[in-house]
Amino acid sequence: MPILQLTRRVDRVIAAILFFAIIAVDQMTKWHVVTTMMPGESLPVLRDVFHWTYVQNHGAAFGILEDHQGFFILAGLALIVLFLRYYPKLKQTTVWMHYGTLAMLAGAVGNLIDRVRLHYVVDFFDFRIWPVFNIADIAIVGGVISMIYAILFKMKDDEA
Repeated sequence: MPILQLTRRVDRVIAAILFFAIIAVDQMTKWHVVTTMMPGESLPVLRDVFHWTYVQNHGAAFGILEDHQGFFILAGLALIVLFLRYYPKLKQTTVWMHYGTLAMLAGAVGNLIDRVRLHYVVDFFDFRIWPVFNIADIAIVGGVISMIYAILFKMKDDEA
């Protein structure tokens, strides 16, 4: 088997592991919160700095567009369709774009699972100076940062 085919196969395996690991960790942590805490309950980890707080988010980031679950479900499904449509091209871009897009999609899928199953998103990381968030949100933000980095720096390097 040629090295290039082996490299592509390994890359697909790593991408699949990353995608499903983000979703699994996100869903396991949310399950833990839902099964061990009451909504609104907050447990200090570092008093006045970081708490584990169970929030039922019926909106998007920062709770905006509250109670528009149908819109968020359709947007999540559209994102999945667009990703599947353009994934062959994404694999050929930079590593930053490829894995950033995978992380962003995995986070979106993690929150979509909550919206379909619970009709809200489970949030729990509470730093007291920022709205409460979850693993999926971290994946979305990290993925977008990776994609911006790829667009601003790595894709221009490839063109030169």
